[in-house]
Amino acid sequence: MGRKVDVDDLVGAAEIAERLGIKRPHLIHDWRRRHPEFPKPVIELKGTLIWEWPAVEDWAKSTGRLS
Repeated sequence: MGRKVDVDDLVGAAEIAERLGIKRPHLIHDWRRRHPEFPKPVIELKGTLIWEWPAVEDWAKSTGRLS
């Protein structure tokens, strides 16, 4: 059986951008391509990538994008 994920922790690019104060959500996809350490999405639904917020938050803090 797969690991459990808290539904409240699931975010798309728009939610990540909003939480990080970024006006253009497409930058999230740029980061994903340019930074191999950017968290991998947990799932793709009809072309929409979904991440776990705690992993993205940790990455953002470690790279100075979130204090």
